[in-house]
Amino acid sequence: MNIVVCMKQVPDTETRIKIGSDGRSIDPADVEWIVNPYDEYAVEEALQMKERTGAGEVVVVSVGNERATTAIRSCLAMGADRGILLKTEHPFGDTFSIAEALANLLKEMEFDVLLFGKQAVDDDNAQVAQLVAHMLDLPCVTVVTKLEIEGSTAKAHREVEGGTEIVETSLPSVFAAEKDLNQPRYASLKGIMTAKKKQIEEKETQLGHFKIEVIEMLKPPPRPEGRIVGEGREAVPELMQLLKNEANVI
Repeated sequence: MNIVVCMKQVPDTETRIKIGSDGRSIDPADVEWIVNPYDEYAVEEALQMKERTGAGEVVVVSVGNERATTAIRSCLAMGADRGILLKTEHPFGDTFSIAEALANLLKEMEFDVLLFGKQAVDDDNAQVAQLVAHMLDLPCVTVVTKLEIEGSTAKAHREVEGGTEIVETSLPSVFAAEKDLNQPRYASLKGIMTAKKKQIEEKETQLGHFKIEVIEMLKPPPRPEGRIVGEGREAVPELMQLLKNEANVI
């Protein structure tokens, strides 16, 4: 079984983000870059599929600049076979341009399963998997919490409000992983050493057809200071009045 995982390198969620000098992008200095956490679930699922079948290949694909090779190498250390970097000097392209670049590459590849994380934690758009599936004319199932493959058929369990939906589809198909799909493994020392020898193919790409333009980035307004309205039961009437007329929560 041949499996492709589309992965994005993102800032660590604990990184203190600063706005760049252009006012339209983040300042990459002092940012710790990691594999998008939801994409880790996709990589783990791909590895488990390969282990169950005992054959096939897991390929990790990413769009970004040279820095993204470190994230690809992390996936190779987990056990992926090889990586492909669609290299661009504009790694913060919009959702449509990223999906278009991925789809153009994937049209040239043969695969049974195409995996994504359900969303990237930097922009939270949750659209790339669906767009790529549309561009490739493939079935797509999102927020997948369980995936069963049997022959040329897949049965995906996905989260819906108040329950679980089970979708059956033929392969090849696109799946977007939710965090409950599995527990991503840690890379072993052997895996880290082996990853240094694995191939990362770099292909130049030009992002185009931008649908979204960032006009300006602004920091959220500072929170107002808290107020103490009193103590005990005597403070309740004023507290209720403030919650109703100022906070508008009751």
